[in-house]
Formats: sequence, C-alpha cells, structure tokens
Amino acid sequence: MRTLVTGATGFIGRKLLEGIEEPVVLSRDPKRTQACLARGKAYGWDPTKEEPPREAFDGVDTVIHLAGEPVAEGRWTAAKKQRIMDSRKLGTANLVRAMCNLAQPPRVLVSASAIGLYGSRGDEPLDEMSAPGNDFLADVCREWEAAADPARERGIRVVHPRIGIVLGKGGGALAKMITPFKLGLGGRLASGRQWMSWIHVDDMVGMLLFAAGNDRASGPMNAVAPTPVTNAEFTKALAKAVHRPAIFPVPAFGLKLLLGGFADVLLASQRVLPRAAEKAGFAFRHPSLDETLNSIV
Repeated sequence: MRTLVTGATGFIGRKLLEGIEEPVVLSRDPKRTQACLARGKAYGWDPTKEEPPREAFDGVDTVIHLAGEPVAEGRWTAAKKQRIMDSRKLGTANLVRAMCNLAQPPRVLVSASAIGLYGSRGDEPLDEMSAPGNDFLADVCREWEAAADPARERGIRVVHPRIGIVLGKGGGALAKMITPFKLGLGGRLASGRQWMSWIHVDDMVGMLLFAAGNDRASGPMNAVAPTPVTNAEFTKALAKAVHRPAIFPVPAFGLKLLLGGFADVLLASQRVLPRAAEKAGFAFRHPSLDETLNSIV
C-alpha cells in the first residue's frame, strides 16, 4: 500500500510515518522534509494556494490528510483564525480536486477533523451522530469535512477521524502542560468539571491506519479513547504520574487574559465516545488514562 501523507512533520504525522512502508509526503519545504525521511519521497505543496503535483499520486492507494494551521500556538487574532480556516477548508479542497482529476484516484481518503465540531456540551455524551456546535471551531470542522465531499462523489471512500486531545512523548498536548506539573505548580482549569476526551498517540496512529485499511470504516469516526475524564480527574492523574501535588487551580479569567479566544477551547466540555471505531472493530491499546500517562511520563 503506497500512502500519501500531508502534515507529516507534525506530532501525529511523525509517528504515523513510522508505520508506513512507502510514504509519499506533501510538504511546504520538501528538501527539509526529504532530509528527515527514513524512506519515501517528499513533494512540494502549498495547501491554500495550489493543487498537489500530479506525479505525487503515482501508485498511491491511500491518502491520509493531517495538514492544518496549528490551533494551540499563538493568540487567536483575526488573521490567525483565518489561517486556521483556510488551511483546512482550502487545503482539503485543493487536495481533493487533484485526487478527483486523476484517471485512477486513490481508493481511500482519511481526512482529519476534530472533536471541536461538537462545541462545548457539558455532561452530554457525544457520538458521531451528535449535532455539531455553533462556535468558531465547530464552523471550521464543518467546512473541513464538507471540503472532502467531492471525493465521495468520485467514488473514493472517505473517513473523518475527529481527533481529541492526543497524548504522547515528544509533543502534543502533554508537552505543553507537563512542565508546571513536574514543578508542583499544576492544577485544574477553572471548575475542573469540563470533560476532556483524549487518546494515546499510538492509538491515534493505529486508528488512522485502521481507517485506511478497513472497508467498514466510512464517514466520521471519533478518534478518542473510550474513557473520557473531567479536567479535575485528568489533573489528578497527571499529578500522580509525575509524583507531585496539583494544588494551583487556574481561574477562567486568567486563561482568557493569557490566551484570548483559545482559552474557550481549554474550557470547553466535550464528553466524546468512539462508537464508530468500536463498531468497526478497532481495539484500543491504551484505554486507561492512568496507564497512558504512566507509559508516557
């Protein structure tokens, strides 16, 4: 199976490449990316401005599309929010247009989305049939997923892994939060009652490959562990994993002063369940938060 990957230099993408025998990578900086690849070939692509080069698709059976402007880096200025939207909506549209114009298109497109689609929903259990929210990230995710519709019309199987909080060594959400916890300065965010839907990076990669190779997988698929926790529970588990107390709660107003609009993401409550993945037969290697954090930390 020859697989084309976008977003391959990101936290998930780097882990994903380890499980692909013959990757083809699309990158804004193909020379730098090629130098980092253990195997495979990199091609240049600017997602918001152009379609990928046709030759990148030679022999490609599967496309895994992860590219997008980082959501958790920098304040959400108007320009930043536009880049978040354009990188996903226009990037996906350009990728799909190139696929659809091929005489023999790839068999499957695994096109990332996020649980931000659901908005903040309190204690409500959410699965793939739940209605979307009505905030900025929900709008982004709707446009992101809709941009892949022409691929379905072309007969390409499309899967949208709606990605939660990805935990693993060397990057992702944990890299941003672990230092204060190691210093004994960690604590819950605001009330701590908001739900966090997380997934170990190994399971994240496993689900991407499962979605690519399993014909039963189609449409939205929540990429989260089956055991969401509240922020207070997550805080307690992380503090336990690093053998430190967690006694310094961060008030909501402090987060909003520091992070602006992105604070709303950290305070959102999303109790998301991976029902589509489980129904399709995906088996989680790391369903327990305590085991996950211990294996990482």
